[in-house]
Amino acid sequence: PQVAGVQHNGCLALGNVCCGSDAAAFARKQRAAAAGAIEAAAAAMQAHPQAAGLQEYGCGALRNVCAGDDAAGLARKQRAAEAGA
Repeated sequence: PQVAGVQHNGCLALGNVCCGSDAAAFARKQRAAAAGAIEAAAAAMQAHPQAAGLQEYGCGALRNVCAGDDAAGLARKQRAAEAGA
């Protein structure tokens, strides 16, 4: 997470990919989380606290990845908290 602009765009893309509430969207959220997206977004935000756009898109990405009230959604929220989000 050294380059803020790259992380900014990565969080933007992640948020877009994980947007939605249908079955396919929840599958994308779960695949993203399994690939480490939650920890990557949190690390990017922690590495660049002064990059306002990155913070905005990082929050959006985490919101979209962690959405869901089922057990998997709650587990993703817990992972985000453990990652320091």
